[in-house]
Amino acid sequence: MSELLIIDGSHGEGGGQILRSSLALALATGRPIRVEQIRAGRAKPGLLRQHLTAVKAAAEVSGADVTGAALGSRELTFIPGPVRPGSYAFPIGSAGSCLLVVQALLPALLVGDGTFTITIEGGTHNPSAPTFDYFVRVLAPILRRLGARLEARLDRPGFYPAGGGRLHLTVHGGAAQRLARLDLRERGEVTSRLVTALVSALPRHVAEREIATACARLGWDASTCGVIASARSPGPGNAVSVEVAAAHVTELFVGIGEKGVPAERVARTAADEAATWLAAGVPVGEHLADQLLVPLALGSGGVFRTVAPTRHTTTQVDLLRQFVGVDVAVRALGGGVWELEVPPMTSSSIDQVRPGSSPSGTTTPSD
Repeated sequence: MSELLIIDGSHGEGGGQILRSSLALALATGRPIRVEQIRAGRAKPGLLRQHLTAVKAAAEVSGADVTGAALGSRELTFIPGPVRPGSYAFPIGSAGSCLLVVQALLPALLVGDGTFTITIEGGTHNPSAPTFDYFVRVLAPILRRLGARLEARLDRPGFYPAGGGRLHLTVHGGAAQRLARLDLRERGEVTSRLVTALVSALPRHVAEREIATACARLGWDASTCGVIASARSPGPGNAVSVEVAAAHVTELFVGIGEKGVPAERVARTAADEAATWLAAGVPVGEHLADQLLVPLALGSGGVFRTVAPTRHTTTQVDLLRQFVGVDVAVRALGGGVWELEVPPMTSSSIDQVRPGSSPSGTTTPSD
């Protein structure tokens, strides 16, 4: 077994993203890791339920040897085996984000061999996390463009605090064919605009007010751009999504309803983010930027233009350099536009992501 790679969980944004990306890269490369000071930058550090579910999910799909997998743990050792196709179910047991669990698994499944069917129960529309709608409308289409074969289905949404949402993800891995190179430097003409208000066990006027507020903020016609979607969920909840489709990319901006927060404020959150992105003239929003980095590094690389990198993005850049020796070029082009260029992993690193293989000169842990 190769030497443990030590990851400082307090580095950069100091949250759960470092853990999730480290798990994804460990699964994809077979490299054992120890993550220290997990979520040290958060008010409640250590593993919460959604982080613990991500750890257990990554362990189950790879037969990993794990120590430190417990609620509140601030240190974790993870020694993966090869990812194993099959059907898996992972209940979070709270309203923790299902999509953040997906982040810890998806990159490795894309380069794995065989078909993976994943069911996750928990929150699907959470603040500070991608929603299910964001995944299927924004990230998944780009990955498919690069050659990924994946489908996602939502049985029911889950909102805080009840949770209880359930999604299904099917990934047809293809280790023999790496993801193609991405070139996303132009947005192209805007082709459609949509504001969707999703409500569960809430009055219809909440959705109507959100649509009216978001469309007014953006100068859009609510009668042609607004859609109300009703859903059955274990608890009441609400999310408003502002979707802008352009020739080369679709972006989506979300506001999540919270008890005591007026519908108008929820809608303004999403509309203001959309307005900022539209004004910047770039194709890739700040949240998509950090989600693209790991898949591109494991694939054939790529280049895209975005707004000023967030701490999440710069943390991903640092982690890729440390973990797989990928140096992402980050360039300021002026006018608030930034360009990120992700080189593919080196030939020696590429060998590591093939099923059953191991880092050079080491032996992959068996099941």
